[in-house]
Amino acid sequence: MPRTFVLPDLGEGLVEAEIRNVLVNEGDVVKEDAPLLEVETDKAQVEIPSPFAGRVEKIHVQPGQTVKVGQPLVSFADAAGVSAPARSAPAVAKTAASPVETKAATTVDGGPVPATPSTRRLARELGVDLRTVRGSGPGGRITDDDVRAATAKAPSAQPAPPREAAPAGPAKPLAAVGLEPPRLPKFEQWGPVERQPLSHLRRTIAERMTLSAALIPHVSHFDKADITDLNAIVTRSFDAAKQRGIALTLTSFLLKAAALALQEYPQFNASLDPGAGELILKRYCHLGIAVATERGLIVPVIRDADKKPVLELARELAALAQRVRDGKATLDDLRGGTFTITNIGALGGTGAIPIINYPEVAILGVARGREEPVVRGGQIVPRVMLPVTVTFDHRVADGADGARFAQAIIRRLEAPETLFVEW
Repeated sequence: MPRTFVLPDLGEGLVEAEIRNVLVNEGDVVKEDAPLLEVETDKAQVEIPSPFAGRVEKIHVQPGQTVKVGQPLVSFADAAGVSAPARSAPAVAKTAASPVETKAATTVDGGPVPATPSTRRLARELGVDLRTVRGSGPGGRITDDDVRAATAKAPSAQPAPPREAAPAGPAKPLAAVGLEPPRLPKFEQWGPVERQPLSHLRRTIAERMTLSAALIPHVSHFDKADITDLNAIVTRSFDAAKQRGIALTLTSFLLKAAALALQEYPQFNASLDPGAGELILKRYCHLGIAVATERGLIVPVIRDADKKPVLELARELAALAQRVRDGKATLDDLRGGTFTITNIGALGGTGAIPIINYPEVAILGVARGREEPVVRGGQIVPRVMLPVTVTFDHRVADGADGARFAQAIIRRLEAPETLFVEW
């Protein structure tokens, strides 16, 4: 009986993917981790490697098909052409009140351990044999944390910051209100129409934007930053940075300014848990940056932006944006964000009101910086002014909080020496 590879749990609540390309044919002999399929998930177009070394016996999917997690993708026989036993699914212990004991992630038939492609890649990088790791995920699935815990390279645990005392009595869940859209009229009665199916990515964007707009009471604060000095530094340093292989842009400084401001106002680097009535403050700063592609808007994530110098942020941003535009971003590139920045300056405009990237609670939007007449010391002088919009969740912050947070970003942009002291 052949071994069947199913669409794995991709994490981040992803439940389906669209097959974009099948990279093998029936009868091909492939190596473990060889490219098998290209799929488009709710977050990106990614390549799925083969979890088996062997002969492709049957391909169950085709380009354009949408498959659910757990649905068969490809069946394998071994490389010699003798079918291997079917892989048995890992058992899940079911108890009402006691913790589940996870077993070492090995299979009786020698098949692959339950782990996502990104976790398998991490294990290879750290030299960890997944067959010796105990999985703490659903059904014994091995997570990234399990892999790190199995190696001496695992970071030491940091004590959690003290929590404020909760108010007496049980926390009240926060209710969300949904609306059922009315039926559309028959537009054909007024003239010819054409129906175009939404792509998987566009459908996902539509669903997420609707979810965010429906669940979050948005508030937007508008301001302007005087980036005359910063703009001069970027222009003056552009060639020198280019010689080091770095494309220095305003966005790099926006990332740094936002990261530092989030340290000052951590309630904007958070997520709201309505069911528990709690605000989840994230003690890490992973910034998403909106990237326009031919397929739609995608938000890759730069991790630990608060700990990286501006030049490193610029280098990482350029590489990340290129992977996204080329359709080669991995799931790890696109998940875990805590706050998002969208810069439409290259396209013009005098401002915009961005929608929060749920489940985050705030987003920074900037438009094109323009030279404007500004009064300085009683004199009218030309200054480069940058339109800034901070949109935030009114459930977790008030207007005054949003204004102070915006000022924390602007203050740093207007004093650029605070952003690149590491140079």
